[in-house]
Amino acid sequence: MKLVLLGVSGAGKGTQSKNIIKRYNLGHISTGDILRRHIRDGTAIGLKIQDGMDAGQLVDDELMIDIVKDVVTRPEFENGYILDGFPRTLAQAQIFDEFERIDLAVYVQVDDKVVIERLTGRWVCDCCAQMYHINSFPPKAPGICDECGCRLIQREDDKAETVKDRLRIFHELTDSVISYYKELGVLFTVSGEGDADTITNTIIQKLDTLV
Repeated sequence: MKLVLLGVSGAGKGTQSKNIIKRYNLGHISTGDILRRHIRDGTAIGLKIQDGMDAGQLVDDELMIDIVKDVVTRPEFENGYILDGFPRTLAQAQIFDEFERIDLAVYVQVDDKVVIERLTGRWVCDCCAQMYHINSFPPKAPGICDECGCRLIQREDDKAETVKDRLRIFHELTDSVISYYKELGVLFTVSGEGDADTITNTIIQKLDTLV
């Protein structure tokens, strides 16, 4: 099973991915995690994309397609995968479709106001990367990680102005991707607001029709 998971950052895609890959034994490919790893490790790709990502900008299509093509052909993804965070543009969707046909594109839809509240409240441990939220999952001591005691930081791409800019870019570019998969008949839209387990069950009911 080859799936694409669509939605803005903060829609809950990560949570849904974990639940789905466990049930269907799929690989999880988060392009956001891959890009941040390049930045952390100081690779040539990381150096090239860091400033743009900090400003909430998308990585150019050609580079993203090359990265994803390299990942999906690895042996650990022979049983199938979820692509989380790709494609972001119509060109990425069309070119990747020529390389590999997906079975379903799941769009986790969340209102922009909800996304802003979710993302601007996120803080992450500077050492172990444990994620917190000031409302839904606060640390026991303000600004300190429960797990390792390191300080919590707010990522540049979770700051209010960056989040709003990312939402604008998402609608300008990725709305066309959603329309593209809808026209192909492989789009499944689910609300990302509400109980996470209920959302998972809704997606699973659809995926069970594919296996």
